[in-house]
Amino acid sequence: MIYIADENDSGKRLDVRLTEILTDISRSKIQSKIKSGNITVNKEIQKSSYSLKEDDEIFISEEDGEVVEIQPENIPLDIVWEDNNMAVVNKPSGMLTHPTNLEKSNTLVNALLNKYGDNLSDINGAYRRGIVHRLDRNTSGLLMIAKNNETHEYLKSQIQEHKIEKTYRTIVKGVWKEDESVIDLPIGRNPKQPHKMMVTESGKPAKSIVRVIKRYKDATALEVKIITGRTHQIRVHLSHFGHPIYNDSLYGAGKGKVNTEEQVLQSFGLRFTKPYSDEIISLEIPMDEKYLKVQNYFEGREK
Repeated sequence: MIYIADENDSGKRLDVRLTEILTDISRSKIQSKIKSGNITVNKEIQKSSYSLKEDDEIFISEEDGEVVEIQPENIPLDIVWEDNNMAVVNKPSGMLTHPTNLEKSNTLVNALLNKYGDNLSDINGAYRRGIVHRLDRNTSGLLMIAKNNETHEYLKSQIQEHKIEKTYRTIVKGVWKEDESVIDLPIGRNPKQPHKMMVTESGKPAKSIVRVIKRYKDATALEVKIITGRTHQIRVHLSHFGHPIYNDSLYGAGKGKVNTEEQVLQSFGLRFTKPYSDEIISLEIPMDEKYLKVQNYFEGREK
């Protein structure tokens, strides 16, 4: 089994992260496997205390049969586009992109396994079959799915080279002044609240382009293009300037008068080059129910 560390794993101890992934194996046994060379990082033996970095390749010997199994589930999928190598799905708000140590059902991966079976990339391990990039649980919208490892690597390289265009729509608290803004501020984990991210000089580069769609009396509808894809990037960048996303309780918005399932944020636009061709695929989806509900509230107040 090969697991590729992502930005969420950065800074975690090797043995601690593997305990979260290999739930049927004790930490002491994992440490023993690391010491014996049955677990390597970038083809080298490391200590259990090794601090993971994004894109580290962890090879885990499966000789003891500790393969993590995620069960297929008959969950409806909204497939927006697909070919033999990949698919683009519209993930609903409230659904996890992939299983975690605590939640192993009702995720997008469970649904993908039911639809595609073994025709999904596996270079990121059993928990992330087919997953090239992710959306937060309460963010809806477009996600690319790789049906094989070659396509996964192709799409991953396109993301790293900023050749894939991802566009979001959101409504934030307060009136955003500039018609168009470029936010180029690094993002890292909040040391006092590890479940949150923050703008920090020690973080990783993060760039968002913000355009005003409509201003209301005390809110603004925005379109945001992300050049990088850091964890919680849009939520952190907008909150940093005093304009948290409507109903985003994690980043300071609190609960607004319109009840929705946390942040009003949708990945509605995706533009990429079809793998192994020069064809440009440009996709857009309509506003989701959550966004429409909040938009209608503010539109009604303007009349």
